[in-house]
Amino acid sequence: MRKLVTVLVIIAVVLIIFFVLGPFYVLEEGQQAVVTRFGAIVSTTTEAGLKFKMPVVDNVVRYSKKLISWDGDAQRIPTEENVFVWVDATARWRIADPMKFYESVTSMEAAFGRLDEVIDSSVRTIIARHLLVEAVRNSNIINEIERRSQIVQTAGAELTDIEELTNLTLTDEKYPAVSSGREMLSRQMFDRAAAITPQYGIALEDIIIRQIRYSEDLTQSVYDRMIKQRNQIAEAYRSYGEGKKAEWIGRLNNDKRAILSRAYEIAEETKGTADATATAIYAKSYRADPEFFAFWRSIESYRRILPKFKKTLSTDMDYFEYLYSAAGE
Repeated sequence: MRKLVTVLVIIAVVLIIFFVLGPFYVLEEGQQAVVTRFGAIVSTTTEAGLKFKMPVVDNVVRYSKKLISWDGDAQRIPTEENVFVWVDATARWRIADPMKFYESVTSMEAAFGRLDEVIDSSVRTIIARHLLVEAVRNSNIINEIERRSQIVQTAGAELTDIEELTNLTLTDEKYPAVSSGREMLSRQMFDRAAAITPQYGIALEDIIIRQIRYSEDLTQSVYDRMIKQRNQIAEAYRSYGEGKKAEWIGRLNNDKRAILSRAYEIAEETKGTADATATAIYAKSYRADPEFFAFWRSIESYRRILPKFKKTLSTDMDYFEYLYSAAGE
């Protein structure tokens, strides 16, 4: 009896020690695990739940089952025509085979290092094989856009005059046609990289060109070209404005001369009519009393002239007959 109790106690102690050492582990949703024993892979688990492992000797390495984002550094890459551009790409990936992933890269840091090599190489290769226009455009829709003059039509202005001046009329100019386009280049990068990543237990979901920008030297030349174009348009505005100014000043001067001429004509007609009327009144008055009319005219003449007259003249003049006449006439 005592021997049986001893055996049961030993078994209980062993079981307690076994459970204390942790024979179970929990795999959460969105996780997968690789179980290793002395460095060798024993099993892989992709389903969440309570799992068993050998205590002490087994080690559990957990990985994510979710999509993981990869963001590389922007690269300065020459295109087919040897134009340098900065290309910034991003990608999404996941661990498709945890066993192969553990065998080839083991850690997430190492996996990102491998992806840097694979994706950066694919991006450089594809960009270098294509022209710049293929990387920055997706389609040929730009050649279907109706482009009109950038000069704004003002009230009363003839737009055709401006278009002829600036040479900004509707144009049949076509931009270089795109045969692949940006999306296709992203797909080619993906296909090239996706053929390599399975050996690391990695499945690429996509590669996207996030941004393409010109290098410093090319950016300056683009700015210079844009400034030159803006200056040409500004000069066209000035030339058109100066022409319209001269045209309106000419019209203004013509209208001014016409108005002044008409006003002078009307004024002269009015003055002529007034003079004729005045003459008629004077003649009528003179005929009514010629002697009084002569006297009145003389008195009016004295009143206007004598206050400003600085010379002494003889009073024997006929002009003063009414001023010094003995009869007071």
